[in-house]
Amino acid sequence: MTPTNPLHLHRRTLLLGLAGCAVFGAPLATHAAPPAAAVPHTTGPGTWSAPDEPTLARLLDRVTWGCTAQGTQALGGLGISAYLAAQLRPSANAALPREAQAQIDAMAISRTPIEALAADMEARNRAAKALPTEDERKAALKAWQQDMRALQQEAAARFVLRALYSPSQLREKMTWFWMNHFNVFAGKGNLRALVGDYEERAVRPHALGRFRDLLGATVRHPAMLRYLDNAQNAAGRINENYARELMELHTLGVDSGYSQQDVQELARVLTGVGVSQRPPGDEPPRMRPALLRHYVREGLFEFNPQRHDWDPKTLLGQPLRAQGLAEVDEALDRLTRAPATARFITRKIALFLMGDNPPPALLQTLARSFERSDGDIAAVLETLFHTPEFRASLGQRFRDPVHYALAGLRLAHGDAVLPSTDPALAWLQRLAEPLYGRVTPDGYPLDSATWSGSGQMSTRFEMARALGAGALAAPPASDDAAPRAAPRTPPALAQTAYVRTLEPTWSPATRGALAQATSPREWNLLFLASPEFMHG
Repeated sequence: MTPTNPLHLHRRTLLLGLAGCAVFGAPLATHAAPPAAAVPHTTGPGTWSAPDEPTLARLLDRVTWGCTAQGTQALGGLGISAYLAAQLRPSANAALPREAQAQIDAMAISRTPIEALAADMEARNRAAKALPTEDERKAALKAWQQDMRALQQEAAARFVLRALYSPSQLREKMTWFWMNHFNVFAGKGNLRALVGDYEERAVRPHALGRFRDLLGATVRHPAMLRYLDNAQNAAGRINENYARELMELHTLGVDSGYSQQDVQELARVLTGVGVSQRPPGDEPPRMRPALLRHYVREGLFEFNPQRHDWDPKTLLGQPLRAQGLAEVDEALDRLTRAPATARFITRKIALFLMGDNPPPALLQTLARSFERSDGDIAAVLETLFHTPEFRASLGQRFRDPVHYALAGLRLAHGDAVLPSTDPALAWLQRLAEPLYGRVTPDGYPLDSATWSGSGQMSTRFEMARALGAGALAAPPASDDAAPRAAPRTPPALAQTAYVRTLEPTWSPATRGALAQATSPREWNLLFLASPEFMHG
């Protein structure tokens, strides 16, 4: 880009003007609800009586991964209550477009059971390390690493295809939330081969179900047990990593009043909970008959009673009465039903679906809903959706990179299935929020400040240019290069039902910038880089 080019100067001036308000300026100029704290707290169907079209469009932006060009026409004639009910309790067989499902069906993670896949990759790793020469070992391990990365890429591609095209949008959105909450880093050990199954069998089926079932599924999955080292946790060789994060990050929260003694006791409870890669149907390890009756093997999950600490334990001030794997379930029941867990989990849900600083009165309501429903996630969401505080927050939440990228794709290219998700995944890498890429167990931050720095905004503008040009190109190799893609007619975003619905609510600054666009391509760039689109 040369600074002497008048068109580039014009575009840069407009972008700088929008950048000044993209994060801090109010995204809505009219029809904005009063601040959430000023709205009397009530719940019930009356919250959605007679919503105007812009409010409905913003609701779709919030409940889905982003409104498509159809805008509120995507409701398909459903009233808002019926639409929310369908999203909260979706059909198990919601169909993807044929082209998207064909891509998923062709993946190795779809065609090969995880037990066989993990065993094959483990055998290849051992065989590579046993080769006689260094050059042979390097070549074999390089090929192994490439295939491991391909398995992770398949899992990420499957997630993106579902997020873009599934009619069960809320389930896909909450799948990402829970994957982030129960975070595992795919780059550790052999987790690249496991992360797709972790999402598919431990998290996604329970994304709108009972929190206790979701928690139990993550505890029994080899991806979590390997990531937080519980596969190494055994009587006499206690590893506290998982027990600590299970209390601090997954259930009670760091300031809930549990003690280091509770961490140690929970670590003892979790001894013997691990992973086995012996062939399916293989005989269990040799042990005394009294222990053998406690042995459990389900796929790659194994509870080995020889590694379990059988001494009495006390958790959160009360003794545990069960034994063996049942002791683990008793501990999880206790953690799930603790009031601190209700407060911690529902606050995090509110941050995810409303943005920074949800009102205290609302948080109390959500925590009561969690406790009253025994951790029914859909019931908590239903409570949230029918509060005036939630309605007041529509259009105000700053989109993190995953939300921004997927919303842009759904608006600009939601009418045709992407032939490849590789460019989208590359942009998420550039935007510093790659799928399964958070190294630490706390997951990606949910606050707006983390994602509103100048470097982040600059990269978003580059992605907006790629999206607005009509084809999502991969990000450039350097910041000075422009992304390249096959020429295509830019999407007519200005003419879409979505844009026409929300246009009356835009700020004067956004209207002025868009009025100066010299082409549809530039209009698209400016809109996708606007504060209105940065928020949802």
